[in-house]
Amino acid sequence: MTRGEKAAIFLSKSYMTKSSLWSMIEGYDEIQFEVELVHFIQVRDMLGDGRLIKRRVVDGRGDFPMDCPLHDSLLRVHYKGMLLDEEKTVFYDTRVDNYGQPLEFKSGEGLVPEGLEMCVRLMLPGEISLVTCPPDYAYDKFSRPSNVPEGDHVQWEIELLGFEMPKDWTGLTFQEIMDEAENIKNTGNRLFKEGKYELAKAKYEKVLREYNHVNPQDDEEGKIFLNSRNTLQLNVAACYQKMDQQRKSIETCNKVLDASPAHVKALYRRGMAYMLLGDFVEAKKDFEMMMKVDKTAEPDATAALLKLKQKEQETEKKARKQFKGLFDKKPGEISEVGSDVKDGSTPDDSKPETQNTMLEKEPGDKDHIDGNAAESIYEPDRAGLLGRLWPSGRRIFAALGLNKCSIL
Repeated sequence: MTRGEKAAIFLSKSYMTKSSLWSMIEGYDEIQFEVELVHFIQVRDMLGDGRLIKRRVVDGRGDFPMDCPLHDSLLRVHYKGMLLDEEKTVFYDTRVDNYGQPLEFKSGEGLVPEGLEMCVRLMLPGEISLVTCPPDYAYDKFSRPSNVPEGDHVQWEIELLGFEMPKDWTGLTFQEIMDEAENIKNTGNRLFKEGKYELAKAKYEKVLREYNHVNPQDDEEGKIFLNSRNTLQLNVAACYQKMDQQRKSIETCNKVLDASPAHVKALYRRGMAYMLLGDFVEAKKDFEMMMKVDKTAEPDATAALLKLKQKEQETEKKARKQFKGLFDKKPGEISEVGSDVKDGSTPDDSKPETQNTMLEKEPGDKDHIDGNAAESIYEPDRAGLLGRLWPSGRRIFAALGLNKCSIL
């Protein structure tokens, strides 16, 4: 139903349940209700888990969601922050603590708690809403007011006074577009330094989307435009790295290298992403390519290669620790029974006597297998001195599983 609508509702006996609103009526199979919707409060579960709830108290102007500040905008709001205690203690009120002036902030820049901004984006001008917010979307990741205890839920009463949409780039000159892009990029850089990588990435990607409609008019503008776009792409790649999404970082670097194959910074950033993934071969290729395409990048490339070598050694050390003892013997090496049993221990405490032989090809030795190893593999039953002097004893040991030697 919509506000002001009147309707007749017919209710059968099977749906007549007890209610505190009216007493049960007996002896009827069907009851007719005449209903008029006078007012309702919109309740929105912002996260889908019942923790961040927005309740509309006063309707705003316009149509939802077309007239909401969904995109990054300059917002003007009055708000009152309260604790969820019995007294509903007010810890901040713009009308009192801000000399009656509303709070102005740009959305998408991390200037207010995340829960507050999420709800304001879905408000209409003139709307007043009551927002109940959990601590992780309130002040756990934001400057905490001194009178808000750590870990507490809070409640905001928010009134959206109005908002201004970002400037439309249509009709701007190329230089004006570049200036606007630079301002947004600088905001992204600030967010990156603050550790707000998702918000920073959104700023860079916003400019990149707008760049799809920018057409440089000459070679000089084309060069400026390409450099700006490459910088934004690499900033996005840096955000992905910080967010531990190395594959996406590599894909973003590839976009730059497709247009500029000798781009040193793109090679460096992609090499770092490969290194973090553990793909040391590809990382080394990128760092070495840096030195080939630009001699001035040699110090950075040398430092990166040193870091890569350290990373390889750390990985190898961890692998050796994880598989300690598995590769202690050389391929094909024969060990006497009991040679691995330490003093004071029993054979049951030692490792299994027989393990699979692992023969690895050396680089450059195609299909080469060490002769001693091959001999050990294909002649495992050669009799020892005791076996030749006492053949029956050899058979007894074999039946008991106590062969003279095992292949490791």
